[in-house]
Amino acid sequence: MSKALIIAEKPSVATDIARALGGVPRQGDWFENDEYVISSAVGHLVEIAAPEQFEVKRGKWSFAHLPVIPPHFDIQPIAKNEERLKLLARLIRRKDVDLLINACDAGREGELIFRLIAQYAKARQPIKRLWLQSMTPAAIREAFAQLREDRQMLPLADAARCRSEADWLVGINGTRAMTAFNSRDGGFFLTTVGRVQTPTLTIVVEREEKIRRFVPRDYFEVHAQFAAQAGSYAGRWFDPEFRKKEDDPEARAERLWDRTRADAVVAACQGKTGTVTEESKPTTQQSPALFDLTSLQREANGRFGFSARTTLALAQALYERHKVLTYPRTDSRALPEDYLGTVVSTMEMLRGGQAGGGSADYAPFARQVLDRGWVKPNKRIFDNAKVSDHFAIIPTLQAPKSGGLSDAEQKIYDLVVRRFLAVFFPSAEFLVTTRITAVGEHRFRTDGRVLVNAGWLAIYGREGGRDDTLVPVAPDERVRAETVETVGLATRPPARYNEATLLSAMEGAGKLIEDDELREAMAEKGLGTPATRAAIIEGLIAENYLVREGKELIPTPKAFQLLTLLRGLQVNELTAPELTGEWEYKLAQMERGKLSRDVFMREIAEMTERIVERAKNFGTGTVPGDYATLSTPCPACGGVVKENYKRFACTKCDFSITKIAGSRLLAPEEADALLRDRTIGPLQGFRSKMGRPFAAILKLTADNKLEFDFGQSDAEAEGAEPIDFGGQNRLGDCPKCGAGVYEHGMAYVCEKSVGPEKTCDFRSGKIILQQEIEPAQMSKLLAEGRTDLLQGFVSQRTRRKFKAFLVRGADGKVGFEFEPRPAKPGAGGKAPGKAGGAKAGAAAEAGAAAADSGKPAARAAARKPAAKKPAAKKPAAKKPAAKKPAAKQPATKTAAKKPAARKPAAKRASAGK
Repeated sequence: MSKALIIAEKPSVATDIARALGGVPRQGDWFENDEYVISSAVGHLVEIAAPEQFEVKRGKWSFAHLPVIPPHFDIQPIAKNEERLKLLARLIRRKDVDLLINACDAGREGELIFRLIAQYAKARQPIKRLWLQSMTPAAIREAFAQLREDRQMLPLADAARCRSEADWLVGINGTRAMTAFNSRDGGFFLTTVGRVQTPTLTIVVEREEKIRRFVPRDYFEVHAQFAAQAGSYAGRWFDPEFRKKEDDPEARAERLWDRTRADAVVAACQGKTGTVTEESKPTTQQSPALFDLTSLQREANGRFGFSARTTLALAQALYERHKVLTYPRTDSRALPEDYLGTVVSTMEMLRGGQAGGGSADYAPFARQVLDRGWVKPNKRIFDNAKVSDHFAIIPTLQAPKSGGLSDAEQKIYDLVVRRFLAVFFPSAEFLVTTRITAVGEHRFRTDGRVLVNAGWLAIYGREGGRDDTLVPVAPDERVRAETVETVGLATRPPARYNEATLLSAMEGAGKLIEDDELREAMAEKGLGTPATRAAIIEGLIAENYLVREGKELIPTPKAFQLLTLLRGLQVNELTAPELTGEWEYKLAQMERGKLSRDVFMREIAEMTERIVERAKNFGTGTVPGDYATLSTPCPACGGVVKENYKRFACTKCDFSITKIAGSRLLAPEEADALLRDRTIGPLQGFRSKMGRPFAAILKLTADNKLEFDFGQSDAEAEGAEPIDFGGQNRLGDCPKCGAGVYEHGMAYVCEKSVGPEKTCDFRSGKIILQQEIEPAQMSKLLAEGRTDLLQGFVSQRTRRKFKAFLVRGADGKVGFEFEPRPAKPGAGGKAPGKAGGAKAGAAAEAGAAAADSGKPAARAAARKPAAKKPAAKKPAAKKPAAKKPAAKQPATKTAAKKPAARKPAAKRASAGK
């Protein structure tokens, strides 16, 4: 009997499909009945690669091997998922499988995942496409009744392949060319660039440059308090003759640049009476449009501080696991025109008209919408022209289970539901009053706004008549200026980007766009897509081009160095967001069948060649840029030390030090401190030739050469003098021998563990997995057995941040402990502090890192981090599995449970030997 093979993107989706199709029984690693075989990928299983003759090892990256533009792309399995790929290939090649159904995520990436699997397996069967908008059983069954033909999906498949291949060409060639340029004088300075990543970085760097160039200007305002019969009100002086000046963008009608003039206004008006004229007019405010992913990410970042990646993960969980939201990776903010019936049903669920639905928070508003017939055709909400492959994010017909959502998930769900309700409510109505008070020749403005009818704002807790109102002034009444004062202020620089404003700028290819209609018009020419923007921002942070400080995103010296290089080489293709926006537009056109794959890839190849040629043909001089002059004089001759592209060099003698040490860029302020103190650190962000991160102290030697110091001084060599800790604060008692623990180099050490006669081996690094351990935290660890919860650990394996406590074991070793997770209903109550899956892996590598940090072997480990491997292997039973994926997934059905075996290590991963 012939069967259709359904391939989903994730195992959980395959399970949902099996349930929706009547409970297709599990057969080991897949589901199967007489009609269907259902299995899944686990994300990407296959990746594109250049043919072998084009592949060059990183150590041989040079212009001689560039550009790399293969005539075609091969594909290769992703090692960690190879067993899953082999399983799908076996299922595809089964003789009884005569139809393939692509059930991967309904978008460009999902299409690519499936197409590469089918290509790898040399699939010959016809293909159909399952296009899911919602994960409820009814929605899955409805989508199966409307399977799309393969010919409809070929333009999307072409766009998916072109996006992947274009990113490969620009990323590989650009990164190798810039790395080769920066490594011309020796060493290896990895300099990553990307087709979308680098223009996004340009947006942030250009804003930071404006902030740095900004010079504040003092200005003055005149504020007055007026007394009327009914009470008092405030007013602000303004110039009624003011006109905007192109040559002075900071000028405003209410600003005076001269204090003398402001004081003259005060003197002329103080205690005087004036006349009042005012104008009131009604205005309305519509609710914002329904959410697409980017607008949801912006709202969640502004309200809750969630990163774009966090919001995407939460929305994906609400769609996939809880099935309470529609597909989140959408760029549409409208619904199909035939969706009115579904909207009514959703309102009934929110009102409580369906089993399990309803909520005291939403029911009254849903009831109003239904009772007053507000769900009706409206092009602002229902418009097929504004719906792409997916419509806006709205709640599904399925209500969340009581207590089933985490706090963060509930916040995202609440945002979506309230916005869904709000678009059907009438506009909010305001009465806006502008009052002008004339005192002699001077004018003062007072603005008032009264909410007359809350409309959609009622959903957010606003009520009519609650805003501040102006005290009334009778006709022909004269008011008195009781107090008039000059207020000194200063202009402010533009705000730094946060994730909300950067997402908006990415939508507009560098232009901040607040207007909804203009945002829609620019959407196809933005940087990236709603589904990829979060990953782009996180990638810039992972590559140390951006850092988060609170909500702000701040470019690092490495980012400025990259932009200096690209501008100096005139590689505008990577620094002009508008150009990259045009590429995104072309991909969107390809999805509609309006642009051929060959034309697009030919243009990308030509751009790649230009990027490489500009780097290759640049002369030997320094790259032009805006460079710093250090305040500390030259340590050799006392001359002035200036920065250039590669070095900090004296202008009088031949002293210079590199700006790039261990693949890390030294900032001008760090170089100043190094010259002043002859040492700086420990600093993070160094990388070995193998690409492994490490921390170290930098110091100037007696002959003014720059070298690493890993905290192991000559005083620890055999026969050296004992180390005197007399001038230091004792942090606590050694947990192994009771002697004193002190700061020493890059570690906290027992006084008996250093010097010529060592009788103890206790030491713990000052930096563990990029988390700085402050002396106060080490004291707390020694005294109480545990630090506070530390937020800044970064996994070397995943590059993700995690939180943990440092804890002291009974044997004196320092390890990790994670904060307990609240048990979910029916979860069986996990032990507090234990972690499974990825967190267990993080704990294992964290334990190894804590064990290694600041040890005597650290000198070799930091200079040659490959030597750290033996220490790291102990907790990481995962590593062999990563090299031999077959050992990791012998049986796919148990793969999801396997990390549980590492749970005990997660609670207290060993961190000291």
